[in-house]
Amino acid sequence: MKKFINSVDTMLAESLDGFAAAHADIVALGPERKFVRRRMPAADKVALISGGGSGHEPLHAGFVGKGMLDAACPGQIFTSPTPDQIVEAAAAVGGKAGVLFIVKNYAGDCMNFEMAGELFAGPAATVITNDDVAVEKSTHSTGRRGVAGTLVVERIAGAAAERGMDLKACAELGTEVNARTGSIGVALTSCTVPAAGTPTFALAADEMEMGVGIHGEPGRRRLKLSGADAIADQMVSAILTDRDNPDSGDVLLFVNGFGGTPTLELYLMYNAARRILEKRGLAIARSLVGSYVTSLEMAGCSITVTMFDDRLAALWDDPVHTAALRW
Repeated sequence: MKKFINSVDTMLAESLDGFAAAHADIVALGPERKFVRRRMPAADKVALISGGGSGHEPLHAGFVGKGMLDAACPGQIFTSPTPDQIVEAAAAVGGKAGVLFIVKNYAGDCMNFEMAGELFAGPAATVITNDDVAVEKSTHSTGRRGVAGTLVVERIAGAAAERGMDLKACAELGTEVNARTGSIGVALTSCTVPAAGTPTFALAADEMEMGVGIHGEPGRRRLKLSGADAIADQMVSAILTDRDNPDSGDVLLFVNGFGGTPTLELYLMYNAARRILEKRGLAIARSLVGSYVTSLEMAGCSITVTMFDDRLAALWDDPVHTAALRW
């Protein structure tokens, strides 16, 4: 295993210290590094809180800032944050308007956020993201997994909260955006969790894993590696089939890298997916390309399609966004 690391035990703490120092104008660390919060919290709005295992950066801490998350709770690598982290984050950033928890549909995340919601004294609501069309059940989730589509929910709900939308409306909007969103991922290589020291799975030089999760979980099937157009066609077809094969309308097209794929290849995959969607009668209203929801150094990508309208486009474009990621 080759990684920039001093110790497995201190890796997350050192990374969080570096993140907070690099973006000190936007974010601050909570006590004992239990959460990352906006440096200048807004007490008169709904506070958005998310979190999950580390190793998916910039998700979630990179999305903390005006117009997106008010706080993010980082667990250990690929491990859910604990209820006390979430409760302390909610107490730090939540006001009279309440707290909206945005939770990826993994068993540990759902359980710990649910416990935190019961312990938190203020008004709270939860949006569960489950945009992964690759699976219905897995050992890591209850039903479909929440993957890259979580970013879409956080950005749109975050803009709505910044505009003053109340807790119930923000929760309903987040749930709607999730329902409009489908994602699927493909891996070309595995990642290596530092504590394990060896790759999570092995792929031959001519193999790919279709439908992989963001922790390297197995997907739909292992296939022979093919050309980018054919891979994109499989992925887009899976999403559109799950959406009942729409033949018109506007969409957000989001091509996400898993951490080990060059930007050059991500734009190539975007172009392939764009041509497929347009051929099917769908118009690309908004686009996003880059490594936003990663799996350490895994090579591969995911494609996310969200059925868009003018209302969602306006929130997506809201100029208030100043998260640490710096759109």
